[in-house]
Amino acid sequence: MVLVDTSAWIEWLIGSPTGESLSKRLPEQSDWLVPTMIQLELAKWLTREVGEDKADEVIAFTQVCQVVPLDTEIALAAADACRMHKLATADAIILATAQARGATLLTCDAHFEGLAGVDYMPKANG
Repeated sequence: MVLVDTSAWIEWLIGSPTGESLSKRLPEQSDWLVPTMIQLELAKWLTREVGEDKADEVIAFTQVCQVVPLDTEIALAAADACRMHKLATADAIILATAQARGATLLTCDAHFEGLAGVDYMPKANG
């Protein structure tokens, strides 16, 4: 199982050089975990950057993946992650979701680098 972080989704969707490299690490759609927090972040970014039609298309794609809602167990684990790793709330929820499901977190965000269960791919320069 792989939880694709919003940063990696965006790189993949815009077809950046980093996104091209990430595409080799993406699992079959049935093995993607998608926290509802990532659906929120994607919908927000896509609507702003490329419009509602594209946002609807991507959210429809996520719904064929394994969607993981925020529950009490994940919320409490995210609170611990905020404290232990100095993460923002959304990032802590994403990390806690991956950990709760035994998934690898695929990300381009440097603040996850070095954390257990994280597959970090830095963004390509330029």
